[in-house]
Amino acid sequence: MTRRVPVTLSCAAVAAAFLVAGCGSTSAHEGVRSDGGVPAAPMDTSFGNATSTWATVLMGGSAAQHNNFWQLFIRPAGTSTWKLVTPPGTADNGGLVLAAGAGPAAISAFRPSQDLTFTPLIQTSDGGQAWSALSPLEAPLASTPAALAVGPAGSLHVLALTTSSTAEQASLTAGKWTTLASARTLAATPAGRQCGLRALTATGYLPSGAPLLAGECSHSGVAGIFADQDGSWQAAGPALPPSLASQDLTVLRLVTVGNQTVALLQAGKGQAASLLVAWSAAAAGHWTISPPLALHGATVTSASFGPTGAVAAITADGAAAEIVSSAGPWHRLPALPPGTATLALNGSASDALAVHRSTLTVWQLATGGQAWTRAQEINVPIEYGSSS
Repeated sequence: MTRRVPVTLSCAAVAAAFLVAGCGSTSAHEGVRSDGGVPAAPMDTSFGNATSTWATVLMGGSAAQHNNFWQLFIRPAGTSTWKLVTPPGTADNGGLVLAAGAGPAAISAFRPSQDLTFTPLIQTSDGGQAWSALSPLEAPLASTPAALAVGPAGSLHVLALTTSSTAEQASLTAGKWTTLASARTLAATPAGRQCGLRALTATGYLPSGAPLLAGECSHSGVAGIFADQDGSWQAAGPALPPSLASQDLTVLRLVTVGNQTVALLQAGKGQAASLLVAWSAAAAGHWTISPPLALHGATVTSASFGPTGAVAAITADGAAAEIVSSAGPWHRLPALPPGTATLALNGSASDALAVHRSTLTVWQLATGGQAWTRAQEINVPIEYGSSS
């Protein structure tokens, strides 16, 4: 599917929260990035809950010629077959950011590209069979898969992060955006000063429905996760082991899976960098932490989250690893099939979603297996040149 004509969006139906620019000054608060922006992050990703697994991948051709199109796929629980469910009607060359809710519900945001200056939003309640437009965000959404979050079942709220590192929340029923915080205002709080907050990088919700923001800390040994408690931002990140006390930490992702919150963190930089997962199944601040996964200087290019809290990551050197729970270690996966954009976790197996122009090939690896098996091929009808 390609996106050609912008949808006329209804301003009455609001369902996503964005982060509006509040830090445009070049004289930044101590610790905050001088450009006020959000660090860009790779956007290929997957997320699974009890009813379905979603994946977003970049397909097509040259980005310089606007032949790069983001696509959305879904695999219903209990099946091994993926379906193309990319929302129609809006150019998605700039990125497709997904916030999966409870069951088959999800909200998708189209990052602005070319002449688009706002962020269109669209939602589904039936696993992508039908989509309805929401009020657009009058600002560009940040270039990270953690820029959009939908509240747990019953909360009817959405958070979003803009490129200017500001967070806003919207109600699915009230249709009004409320600015929650910016990197600058959060950095000025006691919790933000303890972290030495440089930028916001992720949004999320606790299972209780309380908003979460996370970011990059300049003070060593502090995980910058903050919970909104009755209008006051409190430190909510995990306590880190002494071995990481000298490392700076950045929160790459926040995801609520069932009754737990899962955070993916990077400790350190360069050759000293490692990856950690933290799980919280209770109130904010009560976490269990994985052992570190050494990155050997490579950057994370994709992160995936399973329905029971499992996490998988792919790095720029083509390596991949997954961890099932805090009780177990990281497992290095066999060499990935060529073109693998992201992994999808399914309990008894892992899927590797590999891209070659307009073809998505799904490869499967059984738990404990040593070889990937081709399981499915989807040819996506991309109309090259349709966005120029």
